[in-house]
Amino acid sequence: MTTLENPRANPSRKRREIVPYWLLAIILLGVLIGWAIVADSDYRQIWRTLSGGVATTLYVTFIAFALACLLGLAVAMARTSTVRVLREIATFYTEIVRGIPILVLLFYVAFVGAPAIIEAVNWLLTPLIDAGAIPELTVRNFDLTWRAIFALTIGYSAFIAEVFRAGIEAVDKGQIEAARSLGLSPWRTFRLIVAPQAIRTILPPLGNDFVSMIKDSALVSALGVQDITQLGKVYSASNFKFFETYNVVAFLYLTMTISLSLLVRALEHRMAREGRG
Repeated sequence: MTTLENPRANPSRKRREIVPYWLLAIILLGVLIGWAIVADSDYRQIWRTLSGGVATTLYVTFIAFALACLLGLAVAMARTSTVRVLREIATFYTEIVRGIPILVLLFYVAFVGAPAIIEAVNWLLTPLIDAGAIPELTVRNFDLTWRAIFALTIGYSAFIAEVFRAGIEAVDKGQIEAARSLGLSPWRTFRLIVAPQAIRTILPPLGNDFVSMIKDSALVSALGVQDITQLGKVYSASNFKFFETYNVVAFLYLTMTISLSLLVRALEHRMAREGRG
């Protein structure tokens, strides 16, 4: 007759079960690519070429994510508003934007939205342009990097809005009603009651969205923005070292995304422990 072993009675076995073998495999892979970068002259040259794109990738990601959070918060507040018109407009925005692929949205903003914005600005500034005070703007004045940032902002704001909305609606409505009955304004109710509790709910998914944006930032290479992917594309096309180049490209993205994913997981575990405490 066999008996089931209690895992709590065998701490060493429990430790073996929770060893993240997948992480060890990724670390080993990273060490191998890192060694190739140090020891191989081709890899070293590729690394020097692509490392300049890291700053552009992070710049685009951080700016776009910050703007997406601000826009997403505004949309989430509209979706939870008591005014039906605001709710309908915000819902229309989120449903439309979430249904468009990021790459399509990128092209639309870059080649449709940007010319329309330039035309509208020129129309508003017609008196100054006619007087010779300022020159007429052209599409070239709208930098491609900022077109990419606006596209990512719009695309991710709809998803982030849903994250914010879920966090806001997770707060007990009784607390909100009690705050209003005490005479707190809607803004103070949100700042003192809703936001501190909602932040515990929204931080982990926000972290996941940030990791996703780092990966989707590679799409800006379609506009010629000099990020990691674009530099890798140009370098590999010039010397046909596709294998080595895209190994380094993947290594750079994996380093950023896995590091951030581990931070998000650690944050989730910490918040879970605090919640149980």
